[in-house]
Amino acid sequence: MITQEQLDIFDEKIRAANSIFLFAHKNPDGDAICSVLALARLIELNYGKDVTCTYDGNIPDNLDDVPLRKRLRFFEKIEDDTPVDVAIVMDMDHRVTHNIGGPAKFMERAKFVIEIDHHQSDEKDGVLCIDNDTAAATAEIVYELMKRAEWEWDFVIGRLLMTAILTDTGCFKYEKNGNVLRIAADLVDTGVEIQRIIGGLNNKPRKTIVTEAASVAATEFYFKNRVALAVIDNGQYKNIDGRGETVLNLLGQIHGLEYLVLLKEQKPDQIGISLRGRGRPVNTVAIALGGGGHEFAAGAVVHDSLENVKKKVLDLLAKEVKKKC
Repeated sequence: MITQEQLDIFDEKIRAANSIFLFAHKNPDGDAICSVLALARLIELNYGKDVTCTYDGNIPDNLDDVPLRKRLRFFEKIEDDTPVDVAIVMDMDHRVTHNIGGPAKFMERAKFVIEIDHHQSDEKDGVLCIDNDTAAATAEIVYELMKRAEWEWDFVIGRLLMTAILTDTGCFKYEKNGNVLRIAADLVDTGVEIQRIIGGLNNKPRKTIVTEAASVAATEFYFKNRVALAVIDNGQYKNIDGRGETVLNLLGQIHGLEYLVLLKEQKPDQIGISLRGRGRPVNTVAIALGGGGHEFAAGAVVHDSLENVKKKVLDLLAKEVKKKC
């Protein structure tokens, strides 16, 4: 729960700031993007402050039509000498500085750093940390902050928060407690339409679907069909949104699978790894690879060849499979 002391510090720092930056992890997903935009809107409505929202990496094509999307500025388009009074870093994911990418420079020179996150980690990047690792999404923390502070909010903010929640819970498939459902109910009661948002999210370019379908068709299966491993090579990586969620969603429908792996060759010798567990934890595997994430949805980026990374992942999963035998 957010404490009164945290609310007071947040209020004091935002009121005193002339330059506020908001950003999340590199290749931001729906929760990262929409939480940033929702909090920026809340600060502008309730404090009258201009906020700079920035990012690094690729933004999924199916998020192009979310409210306030044009507010997001690629970090390289912001002058390096722009002053930063307060940097708010959200949805850190793997909790390592390089996972923020380019906007890390704004955090490094900020006079004050606020962290808002729902991932498990002993590392902290903010002076003020408003974290909750039981929350289903960072948007859930933004919602609590909004309610506890009794801020004014509008339909745009409600739609952003719902989009963030839907994308990070897999449309409520991954939630582990009822709080996020109660929040969703409150948002629906204010007029937010879940069906409309989901319809907008299910909207990708043809090249993305073709690439993801080809990856699913070429999937390899290991350990008596308990592990599925799909690959998107460097030549095809430009066709996806940086995450390849459709690959994992399709593979997740196969009976008997326990572990899902997607290897994305972002660059030669730079492999993005997405891991999903069907009732089996995968965060320990991600941590062993230098990443992290949630218990059943995690990832990492490894600087090595595709074949070497594939072997490392399978070796780690072999140990996990044996634990269950």
